[in-house]
Amino acid sequence: MTHLDESSESAPREEYIHGHHESVLRSHTWRTVANSAAYLIPELRAGRMLLDVGCGPGTITVDLARRLAPARVVGIDAASDIVERAAGLAADEGVHNASFQVGDVYALDFADATFDIVHAHQVLQHLANPIAAMAEIRRVLRPGGVFAARDVDYGGVMIAPRIDGLADWMRVYREVHYWNGGDPDAGRSLKAWARRAGFTDVTSSASVWCFASDAEREWWGESWAVRVTESSFAAHAIESGVADLADLKRMAVAWREWVRDPNGWFGMPHGEILARA
Repeated sequence: MTHLDESSESAPREEYIHGHHESVLRSHTWRTVANSAAYLIPELRAGRMLLDVGCGPGTITVDLARRLAPARVVGIDAASDIVERAAGLAADEGVHNASFQVGDVYALDFADATFDIVHAHQVLQHLANPIAAMAEIRRVLRPGGVFAARDVDYGGVMIAPRIDGLADWMRVYREVHYWNGGDPDAGRSLKAWARRAGFTDVTSSASVWCFASDAEREWWGESWAVRVTESSFAAHAIESGVADLADLKRMAVAWREWVRDPNGWFGMPHGEILARA
């Protein structure tokens, strides 16, 4: 199934698959440069201006701003309430070189050749036309600038032990993701998309998130136990016809079963690129 055909008669939804339920935002606050953008660290030299596309609540953005000070770092997100939350985090952390605004990755409100780095974490998987977004990102990069992108690849997710409800969750997750106009296997396509967007110097890598300790299982599994019935993921699953409320409740039970199992293990592979303008 492809979602890159610009001639499609029906407009894609392009809605963030989980919405901005509090359980989702809590999962985002765990993200830092070290655990979500380590591949970018060699490029983080003080004084380099950076744009963080799809910044969410801003935890990675603020971390990036600390490393790049005194240069300006800008985070954009489509949701105004999330932008306000990110700005509040920067203020609370005393990070004054980070600012946040509502923005559209397909029509960035910046002049050509503005930034040294553009960063996008877990963004391109949600877009119906990631190549167009990458081309717009390339426009705002300075010559020699770098576009850094990292996306999960759900086609390679590993779960132990085998629990029927989690197998159902994976199937439903993928179908809802496609229904929303995105690609749950985006990680493996980043390099090809970047080249099609006009980048000729693209370096690829991969990394894995792993949730296995008692604390990690509690945090990740409980987060998903809530999301499957309370976030917009649940509404989209029902609206798309791929699951009903009873199905979603069984998935929540399965997630909590996984949390309680000391052998529980969850691995999420990610594709990464550094693409130079």
